[in-house]
Amino acid sequence: MKLKKMTAMLSVAAMSAALLNGCSQGSEPATATKPVVEDTTPITIQYWHSHAEKQIPIVNTMIEEFKKKYPYITVEQVFQGGYPDLHKKLQAAVAANSVPAVTNVEVASLPNFAEGGVFADLTSFIKRDQIDLNDFSKGMLQAYGYNNKQYGFPLIVSSSVFIYNKTMLDKIGVKPPQTWSEIEDFNKKVTVKENGKTTRYAFSVPGWDTWYFDPWITNGGGTILTADKKKVGFDQPESWRWIENFRKWTQDGSVQMGYGPGASDNMRQMFLDQKVAMVEHSSATLKATYLDNAKFEVGMSFLPGDKERKAHIGGAGIVIMDKAPEKQKEAAWKFVKFLTDKENNIRWADGTGYLPTHKSVINTEEGKKFFEKYPQYKVLFDNFDNIVGRPQHPAYPEFSKKYLDIIGKMLLENADPVPLLKDAVKGMNDILKDYQ
Repeated sequence: MKLKKMTAMLSVAAMSAALLNGCSQGSEPATATKPVVEDTTPITIQYWHSHAEKQIPIVNTMIEEFKKKYPYITVEQVFQGGYPDLHKKLQAAVAANSVPAVTNVEVASLPNFAEGGVFADLTSFIKRDQIDLNDFSKGMLQAYGYNNKQYGFPLIVSSSVFIYNKTMLDKIGVKPPQTWSEIEDFNKKVTVKENGKTTRYAFSVPGWDTWYFDPWITNGGGTILTADKKKVGFDQPESWRWIENFRKWTQDGSVQMGYGPGASDNMRQMFLDQKVAMVEHSSATLKATYLDNAKFEVGMSFLPGDKERKAHIGGAGIVIMDKAPEKQKEAAWKFVKFLTDKENNIRWADGTGYLPTHKSVINTEEGKKFFEKYPQYKVLFDNFDNIVGRPQHPAYPEFSKKYLDIIGKMLLENADPVPLLKDAVKGMNDILKDYQ
């Protein structure tokens, strides 16, 4: 059931729902527009998250340091599984009128929750405390705003990038393509075939998640959603270029695309085994997946562009639940501000493997040390404002499955994807109508 449609029913049930242990009961709306007198009465808030096990040490460190700054605020962190599990639990918490104060939310799911009135608008807090929003990456900040309201800040942020075998490409004498016009020549020079069978692919694009190929759609001049967000743009020739290219490249054996269970692990291993020279993957995988395991020098490149050159944000932000009591909201805001402040930004990025989000940290001493340690990330900061949010519509998670399925049919059944894409337009538009 769509979140915005279920909210009205849930709000009635919430009036009589029992208070769940360890979470907070809702109260009147926020009134953060007036200056708040510091209340140091001890208070406990819960932080629901999806941080991976390797990230927990830096999460613990940050919570300990937050406690030193605000000794009267206790933050209880609660791991709620991956993003889908976390989102389901948030829906249940809203229905029970028993929510955590602060939580992660995956970037593509924010519009659905925002339209359901689940998250607090942070605008009044931001104005009151004079937060410099211009210091954030423009695209990263916009990804956690919706309908002219700022619901959260970027926290666990990654970008889709090309990760490449620098040792191999240097030996061949080529560089990662920066434009679409360079891709064909790159493919010819890097692809290796023996007896008509590819033994080394030029590059790989994941076929299991629309996050990886959405930028290809718009970089090629296509449209995922029309400007009024009432229809999809897949009935236009510019919106077919990406999938026509993928079909051509996979059929000629220069590009590998995986789909279904095990596809991600297979792509990673192919790269480490040097059976593919370059993979499109999350920037968050650079260290743990590639730098720590590759027996060759690893480089990173921004996605190639054509009509434009953008990459999309992945990961999650941090938000405050609207039903949290006012005092918990104030404590939660302090915690959100602490975690996302530029003073902690580089250390957080280094500890989690995710991207810094502030422009001003790049040339600090900490920032310089970070780039000395991970010079691969520099290419992302050369394109900092070209890392943008995913399509913002509460129906996106639903209608995007339609063109994800078409990729599957292209790869598994050798189907021509363009007719399938054209035929799918009506179904995607029907989904959008349900949200109007």
